[in-house]
Order: sequence, then structure tokens, then C-alpha cells
Amino acid sequence: MSKIHLKLTVNGRAVEALAEPRLLLIHLLREELRLTGPHIGCDTSHCGACTVDLNGKSVKSCTVFAAQANGGTVTTVEGLAAADGTLHPLQEAFREHHGLQCGFCTPGMITRAYRLLQENPNPSEAEIRAGISGNLCRCTGYQNIVKAIRAAAERLSVAKEAAE
Repeated sequence: MSKIHLKLTVNGRAVEALAEPRLLLIHLLREELRLTGPHIGCDTSHCGACTVDLNGKSVKSCTVFAAQANGGTVTTVEGLAAADGTLHPLQEAFREHHGLQCGFCTPGMITRAYRLLQENPNPSEAEIRAGISGNLCRCTGYQNIVKAIRAAAERLSVAKEAAE
């Protein structure tokens, strides 16, 4: 099978890869680019462990062909931290509010929460729960995840006001 030459931006870095047309984005990220933040969970788009941000939208990368991302911009959980390693407010809030237990869902959950807060900077608890409903956590019961997202929303709001 002939391979496709892909060019995309991943976590702010221009990358190129050769991929079979049927290669899924999750496999490009994990196996070719060695970005292991997005996890392979269910392979059916039900769990959300593979969630990434593609061109400003949350997508489950187990259901997107790498070729569909060609020319696009992908952000994984690794790309949310600053270049110096400073955690994004969401990452910090998940740590502070214990929004994780086993951690398997965490990268997808944080990446989805990132897009949620881009779309709605001040979500209610119900809006947070609806916004992350496509990402499953089998450990936490979601309470601390919701607290973490709410705390990050407040922190981001304060930072935005201070910058203005």
C-alpha cells in the first residue's frame, strides 16, 4: 500500500510523516511521534482516553485517520504544558484536586476539558458534566474531576483579567 506524506503541527511543532491511508491518528501520535499522553482505550470512541484537540475541536483520535489531520494542528496533553515544563492550569488543578486515580483517562479528560474551557470559560457544574460526558472515568466518580475543571476555569479567568 502506498504511503501518504503528511505535514501537520503537533503541540506547536511542525512534523512530517509517511503513513498508510488507513493509519489512525492515535497510532501516528503514539507509535510514530512517540507522544504517549493520548491512550488507546476502547478503539470504538466510547471511552475518550485518546481525545486530542484537532483544529480547535475535541476529537477521539482512534476514529480519525492520520490523513484527515494532514495540514492541521493537533494538541495533546503534552502540548498543554509550557515549554519550560510549567503545567497548564488544568493539569495543575487535576493534581491539586486529585482529579485522577489510575490516570488512564486523565490525558483525554484534560484535553477535552481544555477545549470545553475554550468554548465556555465559566461553565456550571452541569455544563462541565455534559462537556466531559464523552470521556469515561472508571475510578473517580467524577466529583474531583469536576472540581478540578471548575478550579482551572477560575484560575484561567483570574489570569485573563490580570492580563487585561
